[in-house]
Amino acid sequence: MLGLFKKKSEKEKLEAKYRKLIDESYKLSHTNRSASDQKAAEADAILKQIESL
Repeated sequence: MLGLFKKKSEKEKLEAKYRKLIDESYKLSHTNRSASDQKAAEADAILKQIESL
């Protein structure tokens, strides 16, 4: 209950965005490979930001 009002840290926000992009990339990989590659590249950039924190 105490974590209910806790704000997310920058790292937690980036990790959520990374997971979302990876999931979108996977779904697109079945239909549109170039869009999937673009999402994967965006996710890789987010991962580098997470590692720099």
